[in-house]
Amino acid sequence: MPVRALAPRKSSAGRRPTPHAEAHNTSRKRVRARVEHVLARMKTWKILRDCRLRGDGVRHAMHGVARLHDLALTG
Repeated sequence: MPVRALAPRKSSAGRRPTPHAEAHNTSRKRVRARVEHVLARMKTWKILRDCRLRGDGVRHAMHGVARLHDLALTG
C-alpha cells in the first residue's frame, strides 16, 4: 500500500486567540488545576489505592470528591 503524504499543518505563530477563546482556556485551566491537585492529594493519602482494592471503591471515592467540590463551590 503506498504511503500518503500528509498535508502541512497551518502555523498558528503570531496569531492571538480570540477573547472568548482566552476566557474559555482560562476557565478550563482553573478546573484542570483543581482536579490535578485533588488527585495528587488522593495519591498522597493513598485513598485511590485503598479504594481500588475494594473493587467498587473508586466510584465511591469520586462521588465523595464531587460532593466536596460542590460544597466548596457553595460554601
